[in-house]
Amino acid sequence: MNDIHTGACLCGAVRFKTQGKLREVVACHCSQCRKQTGLYYAATNVPADSISIEGEDAITWYRASSFARRSFCKICGSALFWVADSADEISIMAGLFNSPTELKLAYHIFCADKGDFYEIADGLPQYRQGRPGLLTAGSAD
Repeated sequence: MNDIHTGACLCGAVRFKTQGKLREVVACHCSQCRKQTGLYYAATNVPADSISIEGEDAITWYRASSFARRSFCKICGSALFWVADSADEISIMAGLFNSPTELKLAYHIFCADKGDFYEIADGLPQYRQGRPGLLTAGSAD
């Protein structure tokens, strides 16, 4: 996999470049992710020191839990990042990356909270809550 990836929000006000390997994509179906995106949060991550961000003045951060915050572009509304206070990594919405990404969806978490208007039928592993070892909004609960 290419070790440099670029991406941006819908309007291009927020742009970023990552260096290093990206984690597989995780689909989170929790109620917070569904409410922020309208469906589910499909994200990868990188170490926080492996991303450079341009247009930070267009980013709005929202503390949706007691230990993490989410961001979005204040111009176009694109969901961008999820960062736990104690983490050295930043979660990035997979759809923000410019193609080709070579990313693959690996599994689904918080499936017990998924919307009742769709099914998960891709054959990938599904976890009722979070997956052991993966830091999520539900990890602190």
